[in-house]
Amino acid sequence: MDSRTVALMRTTFKAVAAEEGGPEKLARSFYALLFTDYPQVRDFFPAALDAQRDRLVKAIGYTIDRLEEPDKLLPFLAQLGRDHRKYGVKPEHYAAVGSSLRTALRAYAGTELWTDEVERAWQEGIGVIADTMMKAAAQEDTPPYWTGTVIEQREVLRNLSVVRLRLDQPMQYAAGQYMSVQIPARPRMWRYLSPAIPANPHCEVEFHIRGVSGGWVSPAMIGHTRVGDQWLLGSPLGGLGVPRNTRRKMLMIGCGTGIAPLRAQLMAMTQRRSNPKVRLFVGGHHPCDLYDLQALSDLAAANKWLTVTPVTESDENPWWHDESEHTAAELPGLAPRRTGQIGKVIAAEGPWKDHDVQIVGSPSMVQTTKFRLMAAGTPTKNIRHDPLF
Repeated sequence: MDSRTVALMRTTFKAVAAEEGGPEKLARSFYALLFTDYPQVRDFFPAALDAQRDRLVKAIGYTIDRLEEPDKLLPFLAQLGRDHRKYGVKPEHYAAVGSSLRTALRAYAGTELWTDEVERAWQEGIGVIADTMMKAAAQEDTPPYWTGTVIEQREVLRNLSVVRLRLDQPMQYAAGQYMSVQIPARPRMWRYLSPAIPANPHCEVEFHIRGVSGGWVSPAMIGHTRVGDQWLLGSPLGGLGVPRNTRRKMLMIGCGTGIAPLRAQLMAMTQRRSNPKVRLFVGGHHPCDLYDLQALSDLAAANKWLTVTPVTESDENPWWHDESEHTAAELPGLAPRRTGQIGKVIAAEGPWKDHDVQIVGSPSMVQTTKFRLMAAGTPTKNIRHDPLF
């Protein structure tokens, strides 16, 4: 796509999104058109569409912002195309989605903004996106999804569980990637989770799951999962990881269950002959939220290239926590725990200009931490995180 096409698509989408309630209205209109004109695709989606609508708008925005960065966008779209095989998506479904999206955009943009040139720009842009996804899906020889049988379910905190599954066949994912997961209690409601261990010959994968208050899926993963349950797992996604033979120092930042993909990378790095210096900051609201400190302590004690620093916003645990459990002060191999907002704490310990940075956590945590690091002089190009949707 040329710069004119990109500019027209970006301007149109930003104008629609800038209106009051624009993103939600656009998503509602899109799905209404899609299900009316192509009722056969309704079975691909969950009954409740609230989360799906929000994810749609964020995904469009993410794509639009990277149209001039094909080296980043095209691999992302290819991964997405491979992942969409789990739905049984066919080329005609891509055409249906593209047509409905253009119609929804045209309705909200208005005749002044939506010209024939804009129509052609969106046709071309959607065509490139769909072609990239379809070609990647067609070239893939791995399964459209894997089946995993739950072999362990362990409650770590009252709203956090560790679930380990054994897959029906090997999955070659890179440590640091994530994947979509569907549980029996919530059909068609896929959620993204990051394995906390590298791929292994035993076909086992481990997820750390925190229940989101009011959520549809994560509370069911914690409250209804039993040994023997069968989950479905989509293709691996994401590009976090530490290249082999790199000499650049690493700064890793994880909050809550965001520690999972970072821990998986550290475990994979222990199998290498040499590694760069790695500073890992792991954060939570309370000391008990640092639920994986024992494993991180063991890694740091055995690998001199790794330094782990716990950070909490409060020095006190909530009333319901069992104080008999280990605390950071009792574990070897850890730096002294800091108190404060994690982004602020880390920015103050910089500068980090010579480090490659990975941030994993909630979207608000990732954005806040990223902005603090940038304000403290860390180049934006050095900071990586997965798409925030």
